[in-house]
Formats: sequence, C-alpha cells, structure tokens
Amino acid sequence: MSKDLVVKTNRLNQAFQVLTLAELHIVQLAIVDARETGTGFNSDTPLRLDALRYAEAFGTTRQNAYQRMKEAEDSLFNRRFSFYDEDGKLVKSRWIQQVKYLDDQGAIELVFTTAVVQGISRIDGVKEFFTQYLLSKTAHLTSVYSARLYELIIQWKTTGKTPVFELNNFRDQLGIGVNEYQRMHHFKARVLELAVDEISSKTDITVDYEQHKKGRVITGFSFKFKQKKKTEAETPKKGDSSPRIEKPSQIPVNIVKQPENAQKDGLGHRASKITGLIMSNGLADRFKRSDESVMDMMKRIKEEITTDATADQWQSKLEEFGVVF
Repeated sequence: MSKDLVVKTNRLNQAFQVLTLAELHIVQLAIVDARETGTGFNSDTPLRLDALRYAEAFGTTRQNAYQRMKEAEDSLFNRRFSFYDEDGKLVKSRWIQQVKYLDDQGAIELVFTTAVVQGISRIDGVKEFFTQYLLSKTAHLTSVYSARLYELIIQWKTTGKTPVFELNNFRDQLGIGVNEYQRMHHFKARVLELAVDEISSKTDITVDYEQHKKGRVITGFSFKFKQKKKTEAETPKKGDSSPRIEKPSQIPVNIVKQPENAQKDGLGHRASKITGLIMSNGLADRFKRSDESVMDMMKRIKEEITTDATADQWQSKLEEFGVVF
C-alpha cells in the first residue's frame, strides 16, 4: 500500500468542518499513518506523528514542522465537525480525544475520537462508499479551501463530475463562517475561483465549475474535472521543489499492512496489533457482540489473548479477511 494514501468514508469526507490549513494537514497525515500502522484508534496504541514525517510530506524544515504541529494540535483538540448519520440525524464530534507532546523527540501522540475511527476504518472495499487520494496531490496547496474542494470533488473521480452542491451546505463543508464572504461576488472571487485555479495549476486534475440558479439567485455549484496527462501531472516544473509523485500500489484499500519493522515480541503488543488491525480494516462489526461497544469489544479481545496460541487463532481469523501481518 502507498504510504501516501488518504482514505475515509464519504460521510466523513462530506462533513461540515472548520479547519485551518495546518490543522487539515495534521488530519490528512494522521489518517494516512493510522491506516498504515494500525495505531491511533484507542488510548492503548496512540498514533505517533514525527516532525520529520510532517516536514517531508509538506515541504518544510523539521523545526518549523514541529512548531506547526504543536500549534495545530492545540486548536485541533477543540475543533468540532458535524455530519449526518445513516438515519439522517445530525451528529457532532471532535477530531481527537487525546494528545501528548513529546518535545524532546520532536513528535506528538494522538488518539482519534470514535466518529473519526469509524470514518477512516469502516472501509468495506466498495469504491462508491469511500474517498481516496494521494496526500502528495494536495500537499502544496496554500489555501485550505483549495484542499477541501479537492477532497469534495475527487470523491466523484469515477465520473469526473459532481452533483450540485447546495450553497449553504457547500459553505459549511469548506469551513466558511456564517459572517464570511456573505456577498456572492466575494465568495466566488476569494474562495471558489482561487481554489479552482490553484487546484488546476498545482494538482493532478483540472477543474471547471458551473453555477446553478433558482430565478436570479445562485443556489449551488457543480464541478467537472479531468486528470492531467501523466507527464503534465507528474513531471516537476523547472524550479519546482515538489517531491516526485509516486503511483500508489494496487493493494485494496481495506487491507492495512503493518510496518516491516514492527516489534513481534510480547503478547500485549500482539493483542494491541490485532485490535488495531480490526479497527483499521473496518472489521469491528464482524467481531463486536450485539451488547458491546467498540471499546468493550477491543478490551474483550485483548483479555482473550493470553497465549501465543490464542494470538495465532486471532491472526488466522484476520488473515481470512485479507489482513496482512
């Protein structure tokens, strides 16, 4: 699996959210690394984000990266987002439930909230139900509106066109405040057109938009986009320090492989690894009992793994679902 792939359910992708660009970078990077390592899904196995990892992903120095990470986490911890669940009910949630600063190591550790865990782990392999894109495609965008618009439209990459985004919902999805860009010409000039232009010039797609009216009032926007030719999208321009974009491997996104250097000793580690893989591969519903919460299920499984034999049994179960250890 590419270590650059952001994957989340369409429901989470379409959430109403207000994030700065630095905060969005933390969320993007955390989603990539959580699915890659199987950590960050519970307090027993927090996700570690290193400044060097951030610096390499977003083209900055390690010192600057750690400063950005700390500042973003301070505000991200209190950020909320909202979405509609399967029953059409509005749900509000935070992004992270726990964060720890490792100043001496230039790193932070974080744990996602349940809503985010479900949004990045309940991937069943049906493409229509999730959104995926390479982090490197948006890493050099300088506007958070550009990055969010890219996320929203790339969900429709199989058709190359979106449905009409109703104006008020669209503003909420972009993270525009109620009192910001209230006049349509300000919204179009300072948000929409700048985002479309930046996406078209700095990413792998070119975008056009169409406005939709009811009478004389604009009520929404739809978008059409197409992939650039490979040479155009992947060949760095002269003077461009952007890293080379690698093509993702064709491993199904519902299979999350553990790092090769992962420790293999200790039942406690094996138990945490197994429960982490259950969450990161969207298998919680397979093993959760009807009267259990997700956390209760994870606790039960860890308590069951008391010998290497029981750990082997759980490993075999997960391998039947295509999980790679």
